Amino acid sequence: RIWRHPTDEAAIMDVLRLSRAMTYKSAAAGLPLGGGKGLIVADPRKDKTEAMLRSYGRFVESLGGRYITTEDLGATGQDMEWIAKETAHVVGLPQSAGGSGNPAVVTGFGVYQAMRACAEEVWGSDSLEGRTVAMQGFGNVATSLAGYLSAAGARLVVTDIDPGARERAAAIEGVTLVEPDAIYDVECDIFAPCALGGVLNEQSVPKLRCAIVCGAANNQMATGEDDNRLAARGILYAPDFIANAGGVINVYYEYAGDYQEAVAMEKAGNIYATTKQVIATSRERGITTAEAADAVAEARLAAAMAT
Repeated sequence: RIWRHPTDEAAIMDVLRLSRAMTYKSAAAGLPLGGGKGLIVADPRKDKTEAMLRSYGRFVESLGGRYITTEDLGATGQDMEWIAKETAHVVGLPQSAGGSGNPAVVTGFGVYQAMRACAEEVWGSDSLEGRTVAMQGFGNVATSLAGYLSAAGARLVVTDIDPGARERAAAIEGVTLVEPDAIYDVECDIFAPCALGGVLNEQSVPKLRCAIVCGAANNQMATGEDDNRLAARGILYAPDFIANAGGVINVYYEYAGDYQEAVAMEKAGNIYATTKQVIATSRERGITTAEAADAVAEARLAAAMAT
């Protein structure tokens, strides 16, 4: 991740939360991986240089394969190519460089599967035809997700702080654009956080007018209390590291060799069943879906560590 944080402390807290989420994400997805996260504190629009990325690549190489880096917020396939000049422990390379390309296609597909599983729980059918989805953020993954939703007959309401992303969304037939601050007030069936984390908080949750929260962003909740706030309002939450696991699934198959997108997509399709398992665990134990997702991931971690 390449992002400018206001303080070093904020950057450290962000990367620690992301590394924990990656650990749980890999476990919940059934992958033989741990979890970690790399962060370059810089403005990705102004500060990135080849020298910076290659320096980061040398650091990754110094870890001897214990950490594998890939594209995240603020990074691009070109950045991965620069990193690859210094280390082999990088995935998410463009197809022209022998990689799997941008993992957004598989990530978006996984989020779509999580939405379908939530829809089946709430409305008794996993069809999203005629459902309104409010999308906060329209980056690569959200663009992929929008394709699946549009094909399914969903109506899309979109916002993004980036003018280019707004233009890309506006080019899709039937998309309604709103200002960033207005997205929480949109009357919708599903609210999809697809940008930065911490957007589900004490101020935003009371504004939501939806039945489901399911999106691609990492660390969507600002605090551990926000899942209780959602549950108290009767809003079904698809835990982020369950819904957005398609990205790590995709790059795992690239790292393993002989990458085939169809295999990665098939594995990402299992996110539907995992989401259903989390919902069932939540219901059976009388806990929130966030707590249930942790329980599912921790059980799989324990099983892996016991072998």
